[in-house]
Amino acid sequence: MKAADHPSLKPSKEQIIYANLLLIGMVTGIIIMLITYAIYLSGMLAPHVDLSLIINNWDKGIHEYLEITHSPHGWGWLALLGNCDFLNYIGFVLLALMTIFCYLVLVRGYARNKDWIFTTIAILEIVVLSIAASGILGAGGH
Repeated sequence: MKAADHPSLKPSKEQIIYANLLLIGMVTGIIIMLITYAIYLSGMLAPHVDLSLIINNWDKGIHEYLEITHSPHGWGWLALLGNCDFLNYIGFVLLALMTIFCYLVLVRGYARNKDWIFTTIAILEIVVLSIAASGILGAGGH
């Protein structure tokens, strides 16, 4: 018997869905980033921070840079989606959230199979990633 024919070596239905969802999300995120970058380059929308201001303050720390450019921190960028320099965040966020979406598929599959240890691990992973993304703890650049 070949190793590929061994049942324990074959991916589960949930793993296939996870991989397909991750692939679709990754391609969609990259396409969104390419489109929003083209919008940025075209000048169709005005930037929140002028390029010359970025260049002149490149050496500043994050807190000083945010203050000088009047840029938001955390999820404050949502209010600036009308500006081309913040529009590209949509693709970044989609890519970042894909792991959480994919874990939801695993939770459903593990729970259906009554694999409670892996269900718990996947739920905890979703909780940890969600808390980290929310900025609740105030760590990082938020």
